[in-house]
Amino acid sequence: MRRRGKPRFWIWFAAVSPLALAASFWLSLPSVEALRRSNPTSTALIDARFKRTHRRNQHWVHLSRISPFLRQAVVNSEDARFFHHHGVDVVETGIAIEEAAAGERVRGASTITQQLAKNLWLGEERSLLRKVREYFLARRLEALGKERILELYLNVAEWGNGIYGADAASRVWFGKPASDLRPEEAAVLTAMLPAPRKRNPRRPSEVFRRRAEEILDLYEVYKQLSPEDVAQAKQRLMKG
Repeated sequence: MRRRGKPRFWIWFAAVSPLALAASFWLSLPSVEALRRSNPTSTALIDARFKRTHRRNQHWVHLSRISPFLRQAVVNSEDARFFHHHGVDVVETGIAIEEAAAGERVRGASTITQQLAKNLWLGEERSLLRKVREYFLARRLEALGKERILELYLNVAEWGNGIYGADAASRVWFGKPASDLRPEEAAVLTAMLPAPRKRNPRRPSEVFRRRAEEILDLYEVYKQLSPEDVAQAKQRLMKG
């Protein structure tokens, strides 16, 4: 009887163990519930940067106090399907995988929600496990709703050495609150996001300026500004 029981035990063990490991992994992830009611005092990325620079300039503001031009520019440029996916954009991820398989330069496929998860909890960690955690944390964050996710992201995003959040960035680079940003200024801040400590709005490189112009064009693509408004914004960008 015992000999017959052993195979059954190992079959049961093999079936249950992956489920137990998955449950343990899921329970080990941080909860997002506190973020419904309060703003985080810091993030993993800010903490990692602060250890090296001891600099932090950050002003929390409600989403309504951030220019709609910046909100639109960030979504247009960083995650155009933001309001249609559930934390992970399987369409963009699939395209990125196809490009990698074809030997092409791989585009960034991380959504705003994934970037927020990385900033809040994962910091500068780079590993396969980190990507797995990022995936599941992004799915958890989606329970907060798109507006709250965008508000959190825009308040913790890095915009220069020791500069975090849209309001601090707007005041440092343009001398005004985030609510007053014009389209070209919002485009400049958005163009900084892939390399926030390397791109300086006061000394823009040609690549940086060209990227800001491309982001301005997206306002027209998504019918948020007229062609005339975009042309005027580009003129102001060139003068700035």
